[in-house]
This record gives sequence, C-alpha cells and structure tokens, in this order.
Amino acid sequence: MSRKLRMGMIGGGKDAFIGAVHRMSAIMDGEIELVCGAFSSDAEKSRISGSSLYLPNDRVYGSFEEMILAEKKLPEHIRMDFVSIVTPNHMHFAPARMAMENGFHVVLDKPVTFTLAEAIQLQEVIKKTGMLFCLTHTYTGYPMIKEARQIIAAGKLGKIRKIQVEYPQGWLTEFREGSNYKQAAWRTDPKRSGISGCMGDIGTHAFNMAEYVSGLKVTALCAELNIVVPGRQLDDDGAVLLRFEQGATGFLYATQVAAGEENNLKIRIYGELGGLEWYQEDANSLRLKWLHEPTQVLRAGNPYLSSYARFGTRTPAGHPEGYLEAFANLYRNFALTLRTKLEGGNPEKEWLDFPGITEGIRGMAFIENVVRSSQSDQKWTPFEV
Repeated sequence: MSRKLRMGMIGGGKDAFIGAVHRMSAIMDGEIELVCGAFSSDAEKSRISGSSLYLPNDRVYGSFEEMILAEKKLPEHIRMDFVSIVTPNHMHFAPARMAMENGFHVVLDKPVTFTLAEAIQLQEVIKKTGMLFCLTHTYTGYPMIKEARQIIAAGKLGKIRKIQVEYPQGWLTEFREGSNYKQAAWRTDPKRSGISGCMGDIGTHAFNMAEYVSGLKVTALCAELNIVVPGRQLDDDGAVLLRFEQGATGFLYATQVAAGEENNLKIRIYGELGGLEWYQEDANSLRLKWLHEPTQVLRAGNPYLSSYARFGTRTPAGHPEGYLEAFANLYRNFALTLRTKLEGGNPEKEWLDFPGITEGIRGMAFIENVVRSSQSDQKWTPFEV
C-alpha cells in the first residue's frame, strides 16, 4: 500500500488544544494525512475549522453521523481509513461505536468513555467488528518510559515492592470555569467530564503509567478526593493508596491546584535490587538506583537501550524530544500496525506497543473505584471491573 493512511477527525476544531496536538502528532512521521473532519457540533464552526486546515468543503461535515455515513459512501481509494476522536468525554462512545460499526478504525483520546459500562460495551463492538483501536495515553509513548518497562520486565530490579506516581498541575488553582475558559468549563462539568474531575483527567494517566511500567495490576485501593476551590463541582485534588499484584504497594496523587506546577508527572518504582525514577520535565533521562552500586542515568537516543526505546526515538542522543514526539509514537505504532493489517502481514512487536481497550476499561474502573472509595467509610476498596 504505497500511500499515506487517511485520517478523519471528530472534534478538535479551531482553538481546541488537544485537537491540534493530535493533528501535529499524527502527521509527524509521514504515515498519515488528514482528509476530512467534523470538528464541532456547530456546523458553521466545523466549516471554519476545516477551511483553516485547507480541507475541501465537501470533506468538512456538520456532525460525526454525517461524516461517517458520507465517508462510507465514497470510493475505497478516497474515503478515510480511520477516525481520530478528540471530543469531551461524554462524546467518546457514540462516535467510536458508529465509526467501527461502519468499517472505520479508531484512535480515541482518553478516558475511553463516559462510564465503565460504556467502555465494556465498546470492547464488545471492537471484538464484533475487528477494527483496530488505539487509546491515547500519551505518556506511555515516551522512549524512557518504554525502557523502564523493559528493565522491570527483564527482572533487573528484582521483585517489585513499591510504586509511587504523582501528577501535580496548577492551572485550576483559581476558579477558571466561570470565565468562559473552555478547557476548564468542560473538565469540571459532570455532564461532560463524568463523575470525577482531576482523577478522571490526569489521575487516569498516573494510574495507567503505574500499571504500564510495573507490569502489575492494581487489586485494591483507598482513596480520598477533594474539592479545594469553592464553587467547583468535581474533584480538583486527590490521593490514592494502592495494592498491586504480587504484594507490591504504592501511592498515587493527582492535583490541579498545586500553584506554580505545570505538568510535573513523576514515577518511582523500587524492587529488591534497586529502583528507577523518571519525570516528564527531564523526559530523556531515566535514573536507576542500585542497592550496592552507584546511580546510573540512562539517556534517550543511545544504542544501549532496548529496541522499544530506540524505535521511539527520532533524534541522536542529546537532542531533546518531548510531549509531541511521545504522542506521535502512539500514532506511528497504530499506523504501522494498521498498514500491516490492511496488507495482510504481521506487525513488529514494537509497533503493537500502544494502549487499547483493555487500558481504557481499567482506566474507567480506576475512576469509578476511586470515587466509590472516597465516598465510603471503608478503608480499602477491592478494585472491581
């Protein structure tokens, strides 16, 4: 198949932050091109957005339903191959289901759906249709996070004992949803965001990171959620004690009211033989701390790294890569896997390393279990899916 994969987009119109991130990341490696979109539920806003992206008028649609049905009618050599969905949480399930039921593969921004029940339904749709599905848990795309996962999987730290992950932000320290600030308004609105604010937005990233890197699943938790800023409807702060498989324990905290913080995501994991530490503000470095040896610092772009980390790096060592490149790694892996699927081949193991519906379901279960735990007087809540 000597062409780029054709992508449609739902949501992500003009001035939408995450839509622009998806578009830049999708095209970074030359595997994908944007060919159509329904960029807003407002048809005129969608038209303006499509025009600003230089799309032809007849490939810019006023709703996702219109787009999916119209694209399905186009000849195979013209219509989109997959759709990227970048809408608020309450508008994830319906377009994803409709797209797959009409023969289109899906990339979906996290969290996967509005509720756990919807996520489980979506899993059935994926099984029934056989469509390829990617969930953009961005931070698993960082090369040194992939290296950390490989180090632990190889047993180099010994049996894992402690997992700590934190994600502090400060952008909601003030009541910004009352000032026509779109990003704050929908994320703190239970009708659009769901039953959790901060934990649903960034706590799910921290949770996904902990399970992805450690290779261990959470089995029980004890959570406390807070609404710090007066007038806010959903949590803007929270902390969770965690129990994992194989006896490991951990701690997760996420907050959006840490004044002065930007996106200071960190993870630390300790085993019998040593520990590792990574934080997003120095994303090209991974620190290994050994019981009886000096600390090591591994750096992205070097030949001593695993094939997963090397494949996720585009520049020589010392040339910084960051958030957009991590995002692009998910799109590239999805695109290479989809291309191989369409050609009837077998994808490389590195290409298959992107989040899917399993991670989506566990993320939604995390949200619902955390909220249930926070509202309960019981100290520990079993992690139920």
